[in-house]
Amino acid sequence: MNTKEIKITVELDEQKIPSNILWEATDSNDNEPLACKAMIMAMWDQQLSNSLRLDLWTKEMPIAEMKRFYFETLMTMADSFERATGESQICKEWRSFAHNIAEKMEVLKKEEGEKK
Repeated sequence: MNTKEIKITVELDEQKIPSNILWEATDSNDNEPLACKAMIMAMWDQQLSNSLRLDLWTKEMPIAEMKRFYFETLMTMADSFERATGESQICKEWRSFAHNIAEKMEVLKKEEGEKK
C-alpha cells in the first residue's frame, strides 16, 4: 500500500485567531511548508452520514481575495462534482450560480463574467 500525507499547521495569536496557515504534502516538490491565507476542507463521515468541515483564514486575508477564493471554490466544487457523478447539467447551473454571485460581489472582470 502506498501512503501519502498532507500536513496543516495553524499558528494562533493570543486571541486564538489564525495568524499563519502552513501546509505541506509528501508528494510536493517544495522542501518547506507553504503559506496560505485561507482554507476550506470538507470530509464525509460515513458513520454519521454528514460532512465535517474546517474553514480557516488569517486576519490578513483581504475581503477581495476572500470573495475570489469562494468563487473559485464554488467553481472547483462543480468540477469535482461533475467528475464524481457525471451530473453535467446541474454543474452547468452550479457554475452559472457561481458566476452570478461573483458578478454581484464584483469579483470578476467584465470579460471573465461573459465566459460563463
